Amino acid sequence: MKTILLAGGLGSRLAEETVAIPKPMVEVGGRPIIARVMDIYCHFGHTDFIVAAGYKAMMLKQFFANYHLIANDISVSVDTGEVRLSPISKGGWTVSVVDTGAHTMTSGRIARLRDWIGDETFMVTYSDGLGNVDIGALLEFHRSHGKLATVTAVQPPARFGNIELVGDRVQAFTEKVRRYDTWINGGFFVFEPAVFDYLVDEMEPLEQTPLAQLTQDGELMAYRHFGFWHPMDTVRDRNTLNELCMEDTPPWLCFDEKTRRREHLALAI
Repeated sequence: MKTILLAGGLGSRLAEETVAIPKPMVEVGGRPIIARVMDIYCHFGHTDFIVAAGYKAMMLKQFFANYHLIANDISVSVDTGEVRLSPISKGGWTVSVVDTGAHTMTSGRIARLRDWIGDETFMVTYSDGLGNVDIGALLEFHRSHGKLATVTAVQPPARFGNIELVGDRVQAFTEKVRRYDTWINGGFFVFEPAVFDYLVDEMEPLEQTPLAQLTQDGELMAYRHFGFWHPMDTVRDRNTLNELCMEDTPPWLCFDEKTRRREHLALAI
């Protein structure tokens, strides 16, 4: 199954980085965040990717064209220029980088990849959000309901501290709090090919009319993800994700049942 990675936006809220590189190339723990997203899918055996590039598309093409050199150790003969790879690990990725236009919106980027997808179920996600989404369970959920589209619903990370009040008295002051009744679009979509028929205006975001029309037609279902999820919209987000890379296993790659159960219970409290 092919996975489309939306990677063409300007990333204006990360302007200090994206003035020089596309947002998916901003590094998290020494690697571009787009590669971190691909790690999640690869964990579940999905290694066929299509990068829907736009802004500074050439940099994404250059990165993946040289990824075999970046991801492995090499030996070079300075006399002949011969390069021998010493693989560190086998990712098995196949990556197509398609320039879908510098100013195209997300629905247009997907629409331009119709011939690349054909008549198969496919997945789509953003290149700037990380989460330990169980891709296998997501696909099982999608197949179970028989609708055209599935979006992964996530609960947003808190960005401000919380004061709990009883009358005018402060009962508790917490650094971070999550609203358990709030769900947002976390990406990690699964689409049937008929979704292409909803992508009629390439200058419109996927998140507007296409998803609204799918909702109105009763064709959009939500897979609730209770585990880790964090976007990279700001410098603060990037710094947070960099810190999380210091852990033995970053939280977006923690897929064991014990961890997921603990996170689910924590969110239910």
